Amino acid sequence: QVQLVESGGGSVQAGGSLRLSCVASGRTFSPYMLGWFRRAPGKEREFVATITYSGGVPAYADSGKGRFTISRDNAKKMVYLQMNGLKPEATAIYYCAAHGNSYTPFRNWDYWGQGTQVTVSS
Repeated sequence: QVQLVESGGGSVQAGGSLRLSCVASGRTFSPYMLGWFRRAPGKEREFVATITYSGGVPAYADSGKGRFTISRDNAKKMVYLQMNGLKPEATAIYYCAAHGNSYTPFRNWDYWGQGTQVTVSS
């Protein structure tokens, strides 16, 4: 079993930055994919960014390209999301997730954190 715990959420003004962190714990941890997802009020959970565990190849939703950066530290079992130039539409609960392959739709990923709230005011 793997547990994921997010931190770093908060309230910022538009144009500000936040860095989200997620730490994994458990007896074993060897996921292939690590990712960040979010759920805005009244909307479904959506993809934000993913990164492969070994290759470090990132992928981003169009909403974050050029402003968001996902990174990971395998030795520390951490994954990060640096968000710059935040917009009010980024307001959501942000979730960290992990899964053992790259082809399973994210809604079926095995491991999810509880989420951290990000609020961006205009």
